[in-house]
Amino acid sequence: MRINSRSRFNKTLILIIFAMAGCGCMTAASQSGRTPDRIILNLTENPAVSQAVTWRTDDDVKDSQAQIMLATDYLDTDNNVSTLDAETEPVSVDDVKTAYYHSVVFKDLKPNTLYAYRVGSKDIWSEWNQFKTASDAAAPLKFVYFGDPQVELESKCSRVFRMSYKKAPDAAFWFFVGDTVNNGEYDNEWGEFFSALGWAPRVTPFILTPGNHEYKKRPGAPSLQANKPINLEQKGLSRLWRPQFTLPQNGPAGLEESAYYLDYQDVRIVMLNGTEKIEEQAKWLKKVLSKNPQRWTIVGIHQPFYSTGEDRDNPYNRSLFIKIFDKYAVDLVLQGHDHTYGRTYKLLNGVKQPDDKPGTVYTVSVSGPKQYDPNKRFESLMAKMGTKKQLFQVITIGKDTLRYESFTATGELFDSFTLKK
Repeated sequence: MRINSRSRFNKTLILIIFAMAGCGCMTAASQSGRTPDRIILNLTENPAVSQAVTWRTDDDVKDSQAQIMLATDYLDTDNNVSTLDAETEPVSVDDVKTAYYHSVVFKDLKPNTLYAYRVGSKDIWSEWNQFKTASDAAAPLKFVYFGDPQVELESKCSRVFRMSYKKAPDAAFWFFVGDTVNNGEYDNEWGEFFSALGWAPRVTPFILTPGNHEYKKRPGAPSLQANKPINLEQKGLSRLWRPQFTLPQNGPAGLEESAYYLDYQDVRIVMLNGTEKIEEQAKWLKKVLSKNPQRWTIVGIHQPFYSTGEDRDNPYNRSLFIKIFDKYAVDLVLQGHDHTYGRTYKLLNGVKQPDDKPGTVYTVSVSGPKQYDPNKRFESLMAKMGTKKQLFQVITIGKDTLRYESFTATGELFDSFTLKK
């Protein structure tokens, strides 16, 4: 009887462990091992000739590598493979154990070319994955834009990511505008995010900018003052942000990998960090846009300039940036934060413009289940508003047109418009 009881106890314990792992109750840190996980591609400053990849292991793996080769119908992995040593950074996660984050930037690649790659170490490798470099000239482009996932990532955001992949399997990259998780310091939340994404980030590059929830909180700090320079309620970007992504470092000092720009074919994309060093970014943005040779310009930022959620408003940010967007003819500003949907008409100096006149369209979207009541402060400027909908957006750019389509989690078209040059 003693043996049978122990056997039943062991079986019960195993079932409990598997159940905890399946529901995410075990921390992501405890699940890391020698096999690479959280593999993610990120765009570089020049995605026609380079590509970044980041992954994670436990502290048993300190000499990680990445391998790359031209993707062909048959991968001859015994020949034609280039091997690169990874940069490795140890990070304490959830005060449980140390995880090792590894990164490689593949350089000197051929434009508009399909590559196969894998990451790992000499005895344990990931599967081979593929990515395609950008063209070095004007060419059609499609990408997917997401507002805040933030909460219930695995249970309620997975379907949004999967539907977006079904709608746009040929998207060149995915574009996130902050509050990717609810607390950027919690490693298990990032683990849930990667679990919700599945293998998508291994084959589709990501660009991201942090939101306020990727920042560490300072106890007792005052709330943000909307009509004054930002009085931070945060005390710094999460220590997990930079180790787990490899993003461009061409932004203002101190904002590396959280504010930056890149050129993808004939589109200049600028990612702004709406949580700190706002004035520095405004000065930097003028320089970035004054020397912009691209036909199209898109800006991403977390906090909206024309708020659509509850009683929010950001007049100070508006006073700094709107005149820059107007002067340098920014086409589209993609935002999150307000947990609602809003899309302005084409605006110039905050005034609605005819379709055939210059102006900027501002959109706010949300991919997660956390939703707010709509703010009617800027209702007269909005072509479309909504809430209680998990959404993703597919943006398709040709030589003379930009087509924007917003879809629900069930794949229904919710909003759309076209810009023409």
